[in-house]
Parts: sequence; C-alpha cells; structure tokens
Amino acid sequence: MDNKKETPAADSTRQLLRHMLATLAYRARKPLTGAPAGFADFHASETTRTPGQILAHLGDLLDWALSLVKGKQEWHDSPSVAWDQGVARFYAAVQALENYLASNAPLGETPEKLFQGAIADSLTHVGQISLLRRLAGAPVRGENYHKAEIVAGRVGLDQAAPRREFD
Repeated sequence: MDNKKETPAADSTRQLLRHMLATLAYRARKPLTGAPAGFADFHASETTRTPGQILAHLGDLLDWALSLVKGKQEWHDSPSVAWDQGVARFYAAVQALENYLASNAPLGETPEKLFQGAIADSLTHVGQISLLRRLAGAPVRGENYHKAEIVAGRVGLDQAAPRREFD
C-alpha cells in the first residue's frame, strides 16, 4: 500500500499543515528573540541539550520535513551556531517548507506523518526553549494562543502582536 498522497495547494489538509507551520513560527518568536547573551550555551543539567543545540535540531527537523515532502529522506545533525544565525536558519527552514506546501507540488509524505513527526517535534522543542528561558532567568510571557492572529503563510519573524498575554 502506497502511503504517499498528492494534494493540490487548496486541499484542506494541506492548508491545515500550513496553519500548523504558521503556529510554529508564531509560537517560536517569543523564546527565540531577545534571548540574553550566553543563553545558547545555558545548561540546565549535565544531561540536557543547550538551547543552541535544540535550535540546531529544530533547523534539522524542518530541513528533514522539506526533504520528506520532496519524496526524499535526508537527515543531518547540524552543530550549534551563534544564536542569531540559528534563529535565521530556523525561520528560513520554516519558509522553505511553507513555500513547498503552498505550491501545487506533490507531497512525498502524508500530511499526518509530517505532523506527527517533524512538526509536532518542533512544537515540543520550542516549548523546551521557552522552559529553558525561564530557568535561565529570562522568561517569556505566557499567552492565550487561541486568541492569537495566526495566518497560514505568515512564517517569518514578523508576526502579529500578541492579543492576550499574561505572567
């Protein structure tokens, strides 16, 4: 049984994937921007990844997702880079995946597999970076994401202002 699915850009499942990517980009903006100097190398414990390592992994996950939608299976373990470079890489990778999903190009993987793998894992890691920000003494404000203005296709650092934040 072939689990590959070709879908046009107007397919509601594909549109939902695009909204998920926009949600990832929106949620990542707070913990990825305004991080204090040295945050990339913060160690919560001897056995945890640093924020810089997690950010590099996020870029790898999104690059992998793009390879999957193109019908390939390519994985790379990238080293940590300067924080700003890692943030730029993350948003470039989200944009590249968005561009592919917004096209009419066939998907080389099912939307369900893309979500349960790379996209869901990316959301988890953004949460880890948020937690590490708090542990490092540089917390980001909580937010009611249900009220957020998240739009498919808006996947860069330029996001709508939060509508309902809290401490």
